[in-house]
Amino acid sequence: MGIEVSLEGKEIVYKRPKALTDAVTHYCPGCGHGTAHRLIAEIVDELGIQGTTVGVAPVGCSVFAYNYFDLDMQQAAHGRACAVATALKRLMPDKYVFTYQGDGDLAGIGGNETLHACNRGENITIVFINNAIYGMTGGQMAPTTLIGQKTTTSPYGRTTNEGNPIRMCELITTLPGVRYVERVAVNTAPRVRKAKAALLKAFKNQQENKGTSFIEIVSNCPSNWKMTPLASNKWIDDAMIPYFPLGVFKDQ
Repeated sequence: MGIEVSLEGKEIVYKRPKALTDAVTHYCPGCGHGTAHRLIAEIVDELGIQGTTVGVAPVGCSVFAYNYFDLDMQQAAHGRACAVATALKRLMPDKYVFTYQGDGDLAGIGGNETLHACNRGENITIVFINNAIYGMTGGQMAPTTLIGQKTTTSPYGRTTNEGNPIRMCELITTLPGVRYVERVAVNTAPRVRKAKAALLKAFKNQQENKGTSFIEIVSNCPSNWKMTPLASNKWIDDAMIPYFPLGVFKDQ
């Protein structure tokens, strides 16, 4: 079913993907998680794999992802999504298994699980949302927080004393078990389309047993960045993408 609205005299229809529920999300207005969720759901619909897909929800802003995806979902302890996904895929190799993780979950507390799953070449799809901050817990500094960026735990701005922001795509690319690594963004319509193409390729790679596919999505966090949604999308262009350049890092 669709919702018909009028826009400048033209009728458009919004259709919810079958792989999404009709639950109202808890995400803040302007957050990129909703866009990323929809892209994954559209791909699941288009590939016809709703009944054979298992998602792993982390701890973080997307902790309630199992409420929004109309798929089999498994909750993982903080940072352990890749370990849980490994078990699911090995027990049920015919299933499509994906993780959906934020920067604190994947690059912080789950860094080891991420690196070792990728190094083993587990045949899973890893979706990494990089918004450079811990969103759910109050806006603390994350492994991807930029130098100079203010957070609740770096109120004067991050310095190299706390370490440099981790570029996960560049790090993951060095591991032989990884077959496909791409960094995309969802702050403009053209980039959303490229993000969907990357995610689609990652799911198809899993279908062909190619090994690990790692998709990093540069997103925004208007609430914890203390910006309007529009300003936060611009900050992605001005601050994040210069440090986290978009593109394909590995494709074998």
